[in-house]
Amino acid sequence: MQKWFSMDKHKVCEELKVDYKKGLDTSEVKKRMEKYGKNELKEKRSRSPLKIFFLQFASTIVIVLLIAAVITAFIGELKDTIVIGVILFLNAFLGFNQEYKAEKAMSALKKLSVPQVKVERNGETVEIPANELVPGDIVYLEAGNYVPADLRLIFTSNLKIQESALTGESEAVEKTDEIINKKILPLGDRKNIAYSGTVVTYGRGTGVVVNTAMQTEIGKIATMIQTVSEEQTPMQKRLERLGRTLAFASLGIVMIIFVMGLLRGEDLKLMFMTSVSFAVAAVPEGLPTVVTIALALGAQRMLKRNALVRKLMAVETLGSVNIICSDKTGTITENKMRVTVIELAGLKLDFGKEDEPDPKDIPEDDLGAMEIMLVGGSLCNDAEIQIPKDGKEEIDIIGDPTEGALLFAAEKIGIKKEDCEIAMPRVSEYPFDSNRKSMTTVHRLKDTQNKRISDVNGLLKEQGVESLVAFTKGAVDRLINISTKVLDGDNVIEMNEKIKSKIMKQHDELAKNGMRILGIGFRPVKQDEIIDGKVVDERDLTFLGIFGMMDPARPGVKEAVETARMAGIRSIMITGDHPLTAGYIAEKLGIIENRNKVIQGNELDNMTEEEIIKTVNEISVYARVSPENKLTIVNALKDQGNIVAMTGDGVNDAPALKTADIGIAMGITGTDVSKEVSDIVLLDDNFSSIVKAVKEGRVIFDNIQKFIKYILASNIAEIWVMLLGPFLGMSLPLMPLQILWVNLISDGLPALALSVEPAEAGIMKRPPNSTKKNLLGTSWWLLILTGFVISVFSLGNGFFFHEINDASWRTVLFSTLVFSQLFFTLCVRTKNSIFKESLLKNKMIILSLVLGFILQLMVIYVPFLQTTFSTVALSGFELFLSLVLGSSILWIYEVIKFIRRKKDRE
Repeated sequence: MQKWFSMDKHKVCEELKVDYKKGLDTSEVKKRMEKYGKNELKEKRSRSPLKIFFLQFASTIVIVLLIAAVITAFIGELKDTIVIGVILFLNAFLGFNQEYKAEKAMSALKKLSVPQVKVERNGETVEIPANELVPGDIVYLEAGNYVPADLRLIFTSNLKIQESALTGESEAVEKTDEIINKKILPLGDRKNIAYSGTVVTYGRGTGVVVNTAMQTEIGKIATMIQTVSEEQTPMQKRLERLGRTLAFASLGIVMIIFVMGLLRGEDLKLMFMTSVSFAVAAVPEGLPTVVTIALALGAQRMLKRNALVRKLMAVETLGSVNIICSDKTGTITENKMRVTVIELAGLKLDFGKEDEPDPKDIPEDDLGAMEIMLVGGSLCNDAEIQIPKDGKEEIDIIGDPTEGALLFAAEKIGIKKEDCEIAMPRVSEYPFDSNRKSMTTVHRLKDTQNKRISDVNGLLKEQGVESLVAFTKGAVDRLINISTKVLDGDNVIEMNEKIKSKIMKQHDELAKNGMRILGIGFRPVKQDEIIDGKVVDERDLTFLGIFGMMDPARPGVKEAVETARMAGIRSIMITGDHPLTAGYIAEKLGIIENRNKVIQGNELDNMTEEEIIKTVNEISVYARVSPENKLTIVNALKDQGNIVAMTGDGVNDAPALKTADIGIAMGITGTDVSKEVSDIVLLDDNFSSIVKAVKEGRVIFDNIQKFIKYILASNIAEIWVMLLGPFLGMSLPLMPLQILWVNLISDGLPALALSVEPAEAGIMKRPPNSTKKNLLGTSWWLLILTGFVISVFSLGNGFFFHEINDASWRTVLFSTLVFSQLFFTLCVRTKNSIFKESLLKNKMIILSLVLGFILQLMVIYVPFLQTTFSTVALSGFELFLSLVLGSSILWIYEVIKFIRRKKDRE
């Protein structure tokens, strides 16, 4: 086995046959992919279709029914055995169909969760899915990335990696690209190796892939970092508890029915079959399965709306969200940052005009200072411009959009980053972090043929730069406080409070118009200031000027904020931007009415717990926040009983994302760490998609409530029939197979059809779902009463014909019960009148009802089914009466809905 850590980095690249400057070419990647396979950990095999099918027979109730089938076969009742077998098979098929779809849905969603990585291929920097990496690929790392494979580092800059997932070491490990001359070395001491599955917490680096998939260190110990959790959702757990409660209750009722039958002198075998059949009918064992399919199908619909669900439990929680905490950049705005204004020494250059700025129009004295700004902005920069291909018009930015805007502005007047890097190569850096709000890079001046950059070199040398210069960019308020001078044309003047005030006035004027502001400065650096390849001081800057950048609001966000408000959802903006910028955008979008009502992160730091609680209840825009501030805001909101959705994209957002009820990561700009801890990933980074996802969550929750109410009320109706029938002189109201048939009809297609019901009108004009109310969305007494009403009409119809000694009384009762349950489907599908909700909105409902009626008619009129299910052919009057009385529940519910709507209007 190769000891990559003990090999020189150039030797490693030679061994892997790769040019670290150009990366692998396409043909070589293809060969290596065929040899090594995809960069994916082998997961435990998913359940086969056959296994899913046989698991349908694993429930206690079904096992009891199987035993009953064996007993009936043993005592010679083959007809009952066959029918029980057919019904069991149909039930199993429905369950299999639902679970198989759910499994496929989750498998498809998981494949979409593969993170993107930045690599060098064919001499170009491109982003590819992590599972397409092969040994020899050159991979770029930066803070927030998951390391996608085992890498031998060939360049590092303040690179620190958290390796606790692999080594158990709690502190982040500082990495190097130097050779380690030892033959044996523990994993934790291999400082020049980055391991798959670990997290970059600081700095940046470049590595060559040495192992992928199961050959990585984490693969060797079979750590499954990309598997989807199989834990049950809270709703499924509640349903299981409900199922167990019903099981115990039904067993008690079964014993009563069994004993009552024996006391009346009924046949022991018949009462045994009746009791078993009733037990099966009383317990809605299909509920967890229907919930799973509803959640999985809902997740697929959300995917079409650009919201990738990573955890199914998030789907049911979405319907209860009443606060959305969102970042501004890229979520509320387009994340297409462009420099619109450059201000330096009193000169304002407008980049926002249609025509590109012409350097000829800029006074010569100011041109030099502006060129230093643009060169500095291009060098103190980790983004790259990708030239458009395949007919694309827009230039792609790889990296941070703000940094990309600086490159774009420099390109507009003919300054290219690659030319700057040749003339001034980077020798050291101090990466950006949210506490300092700045980034510094150090560059060595070299001779160059590029006149513009040569002029910049000359200007820098006039300002005391011998061979090394540090460029610092960041928040203007921080930069002016660490600057001692200001460049004014060719002259340098001392920084003072008057100049600081003037700069901040310029800053505030731009910020009021919604611009993001960046300042930039430089200072000469002595060689002895660089220790171990690093410079750690940001001080004594010569301030150059201000970049004003605009990131316009996304289309549709204003409407989405209004939709959320009408739905009882409060939108909160939490951003690292300047308060004036945040206030301008928030007021424009209707998040706040007064742009000055903005709190800064440092103000939260000085508040007591009571003051924070009061603040979060009143303030909806937070600017200049730190990661700790985000966590404070989320915790304070949750402590008030709110259900909070929180967006984030950085590694520092992870604690807040994890703490929120729904963590939403950005799919485009988000780091791997933020995606890993999130519940949902926004594929388009758009605030509007969050509101659409919340709507979908409400729809799913509604539908789950609908089919739970439907199944429970239907089952309760069967219980009432079996309990009350004997008191009316009908010794056995339903035969065993009839009970099973009713169960199949009601728990089958109608329940599944309700799970895909589209959104009801006004779903986003009502308050969020309460997490404190019971899962049914209604009281038990109403379900018991509904079941009682259905049983009354069924028993009443049967009793009428029983009293006139008509042999069809049981078939009439049986049919009325089935028709009632089918009509009841229409009652629960909408809170509105059924005459205002078109059936065509849910074709599955039409199919389930038509099929249910046809099957019931077959049981009544097909001779061999009559024998099997103990039915007789009904006359036209008997069938008509069964249909009319069966539909009674529908008209009763229409009256109840009308009264409720009238009360709501009042």
